[in-house]
Amino acid sequence: MSEYSRLFSSGADPTRVVLNPGTEDVLICYGYRENRWKLLLFILLSCSSFGFVLLLMLWRPELECYIKRKKCHLIEADTILIQDHVKRWFVSQVKTNGFDDYIGVPEKYHQFRDLSDDDDSDCSDTTKLRQPDVSLKYFDHQHLRYIWEQEVRSFVQLQDLSYNTKCSTMQESFQGLSQREQAQKQVVYGENLIDVEVKSYWRLFIEEVMNPFYIFQIFSIILWMMDNYYYYAACIFLISLISITISLRQIKKQSIALHDMVAVSEQTIEICLGQGRGYEKVLTSRLVPGDLIVLPQNGCTMTCDAVLVTGTCIVNESMLTGESVPVTKTPLTHQEDEEIYSPEAHKRHTLFSGTHVMQTRYYGSARVTAVVVRTGFRTAKGELVRSILFPKPIDFKFYRDSMKFVMFLGFIAALGMIYTVVIYIRDGIHPFNIVLRVLDVITIIVPAALPAAMTIGTAYAQNRLKNDSIYCISPPRINFGGRLDAFCFDKTGTLTEDGLDMMGTIPVHNTSFLPIQTDPSKLDHGPILNAMATCHSLTMIDGELSGDPLDLIMFESTKWVLEEPGRDTSKFDTMMPTVVKPCTRDTFLPNQEQPPLEIGIIRQFTFSSNMQRMSVITRELGKEHMELYCKGAPEKIISLCVSSTVPVNFIEVLQSYTLQGHRVIALSWRPLDPKLTWHQSQRISRDKVEKDMIFLGLIVMQNKLKPQTRPVIRKLIEANIRCVMITGDMIETAVSVARNCGMVPPNDKVIIVDAVPPDRDGPARVEYRHSEMPSDSGTGVSLEYSQVHMDGSDINFHFAINGKSLSVITNHLPDLLSRICVVGTIFARMKPDQKCQLINKLQSLGYHVGMCGDGANDCEALKAAHVGISLSEAEASIAAPFTSSIPHIECVYTVIREGRAALTTSFACFKYMALYSFIQFVSVMILYSFEANLSDTQFLYVDLVITTSIAIFMGYTKPTLVLSPKRPPGSLVKLSNLLSIIVHVVLVALVQVGALFYLKSQSWYTRALPSHDAENTKCWETTTIFLVSSYLYMAVAFCFSRGPPYRKPIYTNIPYLITLVSLVSFSTMMLLLAPHPILNFFGIMPLWEKSFDFRLLMLAFPATHLVLCWTAEYTLTATKCVKKIKALCKKKKKAQDTYKYIRSEIMMTDWPPISETSSGNDIQAMDQEAKEEEESRNAKMIN
Repeated sequence: MSEYSRLFSSGADPTRVVLNPGTEDVLICYGYRENRWKLLLFILLSCSSFGFVLLLMLWRPELECYIKRKKCHLIEADTILIQDHVKRWFVSQVKTNGFDDYIGVPEKYHQFRDLSDDDDSDCSDTTKLRQPDVSLKYFDHQHLRYIWEQEVRSFVQLQDLSYNTKCSTMQESFQGLSQREQAQKQVVYGENLIDVEVKSYWRLFIEEVMNPFYIFQIFSIILWMMDNYYYYAACIFLISLISITISLRQIKKQSIALHDMVAVSEQTIEICLGQGRGYEKVLTSRLVPGDLIVLPQNGCTMTCDAVLVTGTCIVNESMLTGESVPVTKTPLTHQEDEEIYSPEAHKRHTLFSGTHVMQTRYYGSARVTAVVVRTGFRTAKGELVRSILFPKPIDFKFYRDSMKFVMFLGFIAALGMIYTVVIYIRDGIHPFNIVLRVLDVITIIVPAALPAAMTIGTAYAQNRLKNDSIYCISPPRINFGGRLDAFCFDKTGTLTEDGLDMMGTIPVHNTSFLPIQTDPSKLDHGPILNAMATCHSLTMIDGELSGDPLDLIMFESTKWVLEEPGRDTSKFDTMMPTVVKPCTRDTFLPNQEQPPLEIGIIRQFTFSSNMQRMSVITRELGKEHMELYCKGAPEKIISLCVSSTVPVNFIEVLQSYTLQGHRVIALSWRPLDPKLTWHQSQRISRDKVEKDMIFLGLIVMQNKLKPQTRPVIRKLIEANIRCVMITGDMIETAVSVARNCGMVPPNDKVIIVDAVPPDRDGPARVEYRHSEMPSDSGTGVSLEYSQVHMDGSDINFHFAINGKSLSVITNHLPDLLSRICVVGTIFARMKPDQKCQLINKLQSLGYHVGMCGDGANDCEALKAAHVGISLSEAEASIAAPFTSSIPHIECVYTVIREGRAALTTSFACFKYMALYSFIQFVSVMILYSFEANLSDTQFLYVDLVITTSIAIFMGYTKPTLVLSPKRPPGSLVKLSNLLSIIVHVVLVALVQVGALFYLKSQSWYTRALPSHDAENTKCWETTTIFLVSSYLYMAVAFCFSRGPPYRKPIYTNIPYLITLVSLVSFSTMMLLLAPHPILNFFGIMPLWEKSFDFRLLMLAFPATHLVLCWTAEYTLTATKCVKKIKALCKKKKKAQDTYKYIRSEIMMTDWPPISETSSGNDIQAMDQEAKEEEESRNAKMIN
């Protein structure tokens, strides 16, 4: 019984279903249908609320179902309410497609998978349709289709050939679809298109304006217009219009870029109609899973994912990998018949959508064919585009805290509104003016410019990054860069140079290594030279040798030549295979008595990252038998060789080169049975020939560090940012590079973690062993049984683990995984999906993780990281938030510096805008008590001249050149921030109240005359509050603009400094000099009539505030005062981040046990013991 059948047979809720359970794409779906009474209620609510209900439904899509529709059984639903794994809501409409009389109704859609007797028909990928009135019922969500499965009475995700299909089925069952079958499938799967919608400017404008931020601004502008506050309303309108225009241009530009990237011009392709019906050309948009397509000889751009069944293709996969290296794709073999097809596991047979087929090759005029596996957004390219269109939501504590603080401001506004109503009713103010003043309180305490002010620092940082050739397509991610405490790096092409240099070949003679031969072309003719000349996947394309860079370097070092007879598209002639021969006089002027030295490559077993090797079957001219040459990872090759042919010092020699960071490849050879015929060689499985081989030697290649790598890693470690290497290379090479670049300090140990899955010898287990250090060779000192000792301050060892062992730990020893991830620095032999899983695991432990890669196999990890930086401009890297056109890791340091400066600026701007709101709130509350208010010009001076100019230039301060060891805070509700805001609010309130009492103490003071409209703007109360408060805005701005350790000093921000000096000078001129025209313009009482001492003492209030404000800010943010307060208030809790707790736990133990094997039970016992110790310590602390 299928999973869905079990779900509904157990009495589950028929109105609800969980789709994609156990994955990140899990969806909880609820069925709803239209209800006339609810629809009528919705219309009444919409009219009575003047459309506000429509806005709420736009912001909260689930309200559409709650208000307009009725919950129902899924089979009756016309609307599906969807909740994803991060609690976001979506609404999708249920659609119905019918099958017309021409195409008929399929007996069942599920005709792609090999259904054996024990298969469960419930697991079909589409519904079985039965007469009468048969139709396809489905809904689409984020470009994936979910169809109604009648047998389980639920929706299930539409599957294709990549799901539970045997390889034998691919080759035997899909010989082409008839026109009717194809039409039936087109109804189910839809068109084979990846179409990114480019919305019109008008539609983008409407969607942008519906944002709550702009709705609040529209409300504020309308309110200000009603209050005759035209100037500021016009300014906010203009600023908002400019902001919307810039935003729309960016969105439109990105949409067009993505649309152009995925767009493929309409083309035709030949398909087989099956059962001797011949072939016909169809549009590629009409392809469906199961079609047998014919690939043209001169290549094409793939528009679907297809598995090759006949012939061979040369493919450029730069769109997916970022590397413009031709890749050879071979057809499925009969040795794989019983395997379940997987695009990832069988990628050497799979042509992916978006990749360019450069050439196809087969016998003579025979067709090269492939079975369509996936179409549209279900393809590999479609998944990439979907990840860009629907990115993982940014979960940043700063933004969550910002919303909480805005809600708190709303609560304060409510208190202010109540106070205003009480005061104005007591004084008999006109109701209209009461409503106006009450609503005005909201726009004062929650400033409309708050979101714009908070993004200013990010905008400046983005522009500076662009000047440094670093391009950011997701500006909010810049703030994430300020919180990073772990950064992962790919090795090849990121930490090291892209290219490899041939260092030499180390031949083996009589089971002993010979000295390294730096010029392989001078080697004597023999198996090792033949292996270097033949064991590769190189091919001639338009007369030029192309292929993997490592293969090119190896082959070119032999100084041999490669010849491929025939045309590029038909190089499979049985009598004339690909030939390699030395480029010598004897080759071109051969001796008639002896045949020339030529080797034909009969068959090629392509390289597989899972198998870690490739091999070829060859035949040398004049010999009676074929030979097998194999190359690959040394540890894999020696496992396939006769042990007696492997030198006894193999490990020492290998480590002597890998520990220096060199790339080492092993070679092996085996003569094959003379009875093996050509036809048998084409069908024999590789495991039958890749065994009992003779070890030939090693190829050593240099992979140098980039000049910028070592200094950048050093600076990151000095800034307490953990550096991690994730590579597909050998673990010994990775360890060496980690030491050379400084990831592993000289005095720290590297411990290699080996994990073994459950077998006959027992359960899964893990062993820890020291990695041999270069300085230890020849000393005779064994490190095997040494203990790991802590220096008391930090962990002084690093784990190195390969992808295979990490997979074993993940699946069988999950309790150990967190410790491995916390202490692990080198992760070698990692597959692309493992890189992404490691990033996700680090994030779950509390790390803010960055990732830098060159785009080759790093795409998933770049998308998963908080900050992903691609060093490649390939199309696959468009999903990375950052792309650097400068191909070295200096960009990492730059992004983190800018991120810290932007985050600090965002905090400063937020605190400033909050204090600006509170200052003005206190001002108007005081004035409302006197039935007075600030004049429009006074409001304009504060809101526009002071606040806007300060907010604009505050973020212009550049980041410091050196990263501080301490990260900037990431939470607004941190105690130091809360105390800072509270203290400043108290100070500004005391200063304004104090100035008012000083005014009332004057003998000439008379209270403002009562006003029934509460519009008394020219009185001594208003004058005093306005003049004193204008200084307060500048004072808090100055105090919040501290530079180091994340930004340069304030005096380096010349525009900001000039703005502050100008504003202070102007306000001081108004207060002390009291020029008549300016005071009259602002509606200020005649200050010139009062004594200069009064005005001077009035200036003392803001001057005192500045001193107190600076002292408070410095005390709360730059000293240990807050820590002492926290210690007095409560007992110390364990570290908030999981990884900090794990690190402290490791430091208190003697773990890991070197050269001891630990099973799952041992690890659980160790964890239990650690927990008991922790509980004991906590109990002692409480007592």
